Amino acid sequence: MDTFPTELGILTCLTLFAATMWIPYIVGVVRNPLPEGAPDTFLRPGNLNDLPAWVHRAHRAHLNLLEQFVPFAVLVLILDRVDGFTALTYWVAIVFFWVRIAHAVGMIGGWARMPLRPMLYNIGWVCCMLLGYAVFAGALA
Repeated sequence: MDTFPTELGILTCLTLFAATMWIPYIVGVVRNPLPEGAPDTFLRPGNLNDLPAWVHRAHRAHLNLLEQFVPFAVLVLILDRVDGFTALTYWVAIVFFWVRIAHAVGMIGGWARMPLRPMLYNIGWVCCMLLGYAVFAGALA
């Protein structure tokens, strides 16, 4: 049996993380009911500004994760398909995972403020660019 590449393990963990990032937001929504007479949130989502700041940040953290998760996932799957995993992709995947965890925890907790939050997001972007480089470097080799 072949070994399970670290990059696919990271992708699996990130998939599970993305699949559970709705929980902090929903906990915040449930703990902070809408004021009397507010419109039904089933018909139209409530205004995030009516909720505590951490709930709004939890929603944004989930969206930010999904923005980078999709390109990361596609690139890892392409690399797996073309047998392109290298030491670079190994370390990039590990860095990406921990940066995304730090970004989400820091954003929800409110401590990842300027300039830390955009730095974490940009590190994730650089990781995606490095994986893209690995795809093309492997294809041209």
